[in-house]
Amino acid sequence: MNTTAAPSLSWSQDLALGHAVLDQTHQEFIDLLGQAEAADDASLIVRLQALFEHTVEHFAMEDDWMKASAFGPQHCHGTQHQVVIQTLQELLRRAREEGDLELTREILPELGKWFAQHAQTMDAMLTWHLDQVGFDPLTGQMSRAPTASGEAAACGPASCSS
Repeated sequence: MNTTAAPSLSWSQDLALGHAVLDQTHQEFIDLLGQAEAADDASLIVRLQALFEHTVEHFAMEDDWMKASAFGPQHCHGTQHQVVIQTLQELLRRAREEGDLELTREILPELGKWFAQHAQTMDAMLTWHLDQVGFDPLTGQMSRAPTASGEAAACGPASCSS
């Protein structure tokens, strides 16, 4: 089966956050998602694996930034990352062990919808925070300490559970 539908998500300026590293990573994610959505049955698992590997690295990068910069809502943000990683792992397992490609084809467009919202909300808040503390993604250093008001916006385990 080869899907001919348009990808669920395409890069646009609406998704740009003005953070070069994250914008590039998001573009790569969207490209890999589109490749997986367009894959025929013979290449779907390979494309899904590439998306999974990229997503693990992408989310680990963001999680590291959140921890290093004392980002208040890191639990809520990181929990979403874990749910997506677990979902992709399960899709890969079902595809490999059970030959279930249909579930992957159903979930990928939903992942595109989720990603657009996640990028425009949670990632936008993260990039704002990184700018506020002068965080350098290359060195992991901050030029300014986080403010108490930024931490007040945090959501903890009690308000954002998995």
